Amino acid sequence: MSLSKQINLQTWKMAHPKTEISLQNYIDSKPFDGMKIDDASILDTLEGRHSCPNCGKSRKYYCYSCYVPIQELQGKLPVVKLPLKIDIIKHKHEIDGKSTAAHAAILAPADVSIYTYPDIPNYENEDVVLIFPSQNAISVSQLISGREHDKIEEYQQAPLDELPAGYNRSTLMKRIPKSREEYQFSGRMSKLPVSRAVFIDSTWNQSKGIYKDERFKRLPCVVIQNRVSQFWRHQKGSPRWYLATIEAIHQFLIEIHLHQWGLNPAYTGIINCFTEKCLSQFSLLYNNDVKAYNGQYDNMLYFFKHMYHLIHKYYQHDDLIAYKRQLV
Repeated sequence: MSLSKQINLQTWKMAHPKTEISLQNYIDSKPFDGMKIDDASILDTLEGRHSCPNCGKSRKYYCYSCYVPIQELQGKLPVVKLPLKIDIIKHKHEIDGKSTAAHAAILAPADVSIYTYPDIPNYENEDVVLIFPSQNAISVSQLISGREHDKIEEYQQAPLDELPAGYNRSTLMKRIPKSREEYQFSGRMSKLPVSRAVFIDSTWNQSKGIYKDERFKRLPCVVIQNRVSQFWRHQKGSPRWYLATIEAIHQFLIEIHLHQWGLNPAYTGIINCFTEKCLSQFSLLYNNDVKAYNGQYDNMLYFFKHMYHLIHKYYQHDDLIAYKRQLV
């Protein structure tokens, strides 16, 4: 390891608390620290609500039905280019105004599409993965390396329908599977192994119903690494690493990018995206290539960060139920 990379790791360790709880308290105090998200002060200048340029309905910043910004913001928002296409399958009962799925479609309009279940595309003959914690889901590392994923604990092998009421195999695990706390890097790829990733935008119970659809069950499933959510919307019975849709998309994009182009050692926003154990295994990822990850997809959190700070202007972080959820 080069001296610069050693310094990078040592600086990170010195700057962070040692225990899991104190580490999370540190991250909660500055959850977007080091991320390269454009200034959103223009959103603060908007007063009241405005008409959607397409459907004419009253909206605040963007239309969550047409997936376009209001007229006053057109041409003034960041535009993110993604390395692959993303489809978001929305449950028909998911409340549009509370979902973060629209953020992705507005900030990466050329690469993100949103569909309402059961109207979904035909994914046959495409290199597509479903981001969903199925019984046989593998990590991004395993997807890329081709290694067999580690055997998961016995309680995870039970069919979803046989789990106790309210039990979520993915988000209420008693222990974290090895594949979700270790991050193994297998070297640069000549091309991405997939051309499209599919996300389900719904509550956990709703997503189980969608996943039963044979059109989804044929797709290989990938699970992202553990990351503690900063979403203010509470879901009963789920711990804090149950991510909002836009957080999950951001996480997946980062993991794919790290395998393709590596990580710029100067980028510090990465500490908010992985566990300390994962970060300690990143030595092979560091490189100074111009394409190495240096915040290229952080603007996917543009609206999310703004709304987070808006919520926290009126409510104390520790008073919100969503942030009182268990970490494990």
